[in-house]
Amino acid sequence: MRSSHPFVHARRRLRLLADDDRTRPTASEVDANDIYLFFWDKIERSHYWLNCIVSTAKQGEALDGRLVNFLLKDPITDGGQWDMIANLINKHGLIPKKCYPETFSSRKSLHMNALLKTKLREFAKVLRDKIADKASDGEIQDTINQQMKVIFQIVATCLGTPPQKFLFEFYNKDKMYNRLGPQTPQEFYDNYVRPLYNVDDKQTVKESVCMWQVCLVSDPRDSNPFGRLYSLQCLGNVVGGRPTAYNNQPIDILMQAVKKSIEGGEAVWFGCEVSKRFERKNGLEDLDAHDYRLVFNTEVQIGLPKAERLLYGDSCMTHAMVFTAVGTDEHGHPKKFRVENSYSDKEFDKGYLLLTEPWFREFVFEVVVDKKYVSQEVLDVFKQEPQVLPAWDPMGTLAKLNSE
Repeated sequence: MRSSHPFVHARRRLRLLADDDRTRPTASEVDANDIYLFFWDKIERSHYWLNCIVSTAKQGEALDGRLVNFLLKDPITDGGQWDMIANLINKHGLIPKKCYPETFSSRKSLHMNALLKTKLREFAKVLRDKIADKASDGEIQDTINQQMKVIFQIVATCLGTPPQKFLFEFYNKDKMYNRLGPQTPQEFYDNYVRPLYNVDDKQTVKESVCMWQVCLVSDPRDSNPFGRLYSLQCLGNVVGGRPTAYNNQPIDILMQAVKKSIEGGEAVWFGCEVSKRFERKNGLEDLDAHDYRLVFNTEVQIGLPKAERLLYGDSCMTHAMVFTAVGTDEHGHPKKFRVENSYSDKEFDKGYLLLTEPWFREFVFEVVVDKKYVSQEVLDVFKQEPQVLPAWDPMGTLAKLNSE
C-alpha cells in the first residue's frame, strides 16, 4: 500500500508556511504532492536497481549469492528513507497536491509493483548476460536506457504522466486571487518551497551528506557502536544522488532531539516498528497496551533486549510517521508523543496516535531533525567515512517494505 510510504509523511514536513508575501500560497492552500514524488521514485529506483545489477555482475557476484539473491527477491517496493526524498526533490522539484491527482495504483500499488518486479527481473538477466559476453559500458548503458522506456510506460500508465509545467491558481489567506506559472516543478520548489524548507542546504560538512536535516538512528548492537556513521550496500534511489547515511546515537539523544524540534515548532519524521504493542482501536503505542503475560503466562515481543531482537530478526523498522507534539513531566522529560499517521483520518483521534516514552525506547529507530537541535559532537560524526553495512541489514528494512 502506498499509504505506508514515507513520502506521505514527508508532505507533513514540506507544507508551505504562512508568509507575509501575499503572492505566496499558505499551508492551508497547498500541500506538496506526495504522488508526484512517488511517481519519480518508481522511475529513479528502477534505474538505480538496474545499475546495482550491473555493478554486482561486474564485481563477480554469483547469481545464487546472497547479495544478488537479495536484490532479485524484491526489486521495487514502497519503502523509503529521508535521504531518498531529498534526492527526488533536488532532481525533480515539487508540485502542489491539486496538480497531480490520485489514481487506483497510487492508492493500492501492489499490482503496479508486481508488473515492475517481473520486468526488472527479466531485465536483470539481459544485463547479466551482456556483462558475461563482455559487452562495452556504452552498450550496457544503451540497454538500460531502452529498458527504462518500458518502465516509464508502465508507471505512467498506472499513475499518469506528471506535468512538466503547471499553472497553479489559488486564493490566499486574504481571499485575493493569485496564479503561479506556468512553471516547472523545479522552479516551484526553488521559488516557493526552498526559501522556507530547504531539504539540502549548501553548508554541508561532507559533500555527499545533507547537514541541514540530519538523520539519526539508534542501533544498540555491539557491532555498531554509537558515535559512528553507517550506510547500507545498494540502498538508494537516484544514481549519483547522495547515499543514505545513518548517524548512530543513544536513544536518549533521539528523544531529546525530537522534544527540541517540536518545541521549536517543527514536526519530526521518524521510522519505527509500528505493529508491536499497538492498540489500534484507540490509537495507542505503549508497552502495556497488551498484557500477553496475563493471557499466555509468558512475555511476547519484548522478551529479548532491542539489540538482540535486531540480531535474531525479531525487530526492524517497518513504518514511517510524524511526531507533532510532546508531553513532559514536571522536570521536562518527555513522557508521551502525539503522532500523525497516514492510515486514515477516520481512524484513532482524527488520524493521530498516542505514543509513550517506554514504547519510543523499544521500537523507534530513526528520526530526522534540523541540525540546530543536536550538538556539535553529534554533527561531527558526519565527517566520518561511513561504515557500509550489508544490504540485508535490518537498518535498511524501512526502504524495503514488502508490497506483494
